[in-house]
Amino acid sequence: MNWKKIMAVGLAAVSMMVFVTGCGSDTKTANKELPKKIVIGLDDSFPPMGFKDDKGEIVGLDIDMAKEAAKRAGMDVEFKAIDWSSKEAELKSKKIDALWNGLTVSPEREKNILFSNTYMKDKQYIVVRNEDESIKSKADLAGKVVGVQQASTGESALQNDPSGKTVKETKSYADFVSAFMDLGIGRVDAVIADGVIARYLMTKEPGKYKIVEGTDYGVDNFAVGFRKDDTALRDKINGILAEMKKDGTADKIVEKWLGSSADLDKSDAK
Repeated sequence: MNWKKIMAVGLAAVSMMVFVTGCGSDTKTANKELPKKIVIGLDDSFPPMGFKDDKGEIVGLDIDMAKEAAKRAGMDVEFKAIDWSSKEAELKSKKIDALWNGLTVSPEREKNILFSNTYMKDKQYIVVRNEDESIKSKADLAGKVVGVQQASTGESALQNDPSGKTVKETKSYADFVSAFMDLGIGRVDAVIADGVIARYLMTKEPGKYKIVEGTDYGVDNFAVGFRKDDTALRDKINGILAEMKKDGTADKIVEKWLGSSADLDKSDAK
């Protein structure tokens, strides 16, 4: 065998080793990008999206959506209650893999969170006690004590709205359930809350609260939040959510918890 043949054989062997090694790396990367189990972080006091029922089990609209998505992805799913005000830190530290709990997309959050496509739309409203006729507009919040959930879209909405500068006091709560309890007993005059939670709690305690019509703070887009580099997982969930919207599964889940699927966003499922 002359030196040219020896060189050709050697190059072929090296090429084969590189090919095999490359294939192994791709497979390893793919397996790493799509975990066998996904851990969902949530505020477990946010009905009807995610909350504990009478048996202490975490249930809700987003829980049903996440369970169905995980099943279709061939993944196990675990739900982990977190401090919602520390949600970005929980995600970044890899204590959780995703945030799926009525999470609103915002430019500030997009700096640290990779969002899925929107699956629901909602609005922030002023909610008061049913008998209260003193608050009929945002301007009427002047001199009032207003409750918000800490690190929520409602808190940001009030801070960024002119009416937020005229309130007597803004009280921040760890969860909406506590805020509504204080509203019911008169410790606060109003609560800025997501329409979905306001309407749900109103059905649980008929005649106790009401939404002040015409006081919304703009449309909120609900999406699933991932770490910035988890594009493969985000893309997988995007595809599954689109399938769920197309085949009617998402409609059934939303209708189960809200009575109507009107708030479901199907713009990515055409």
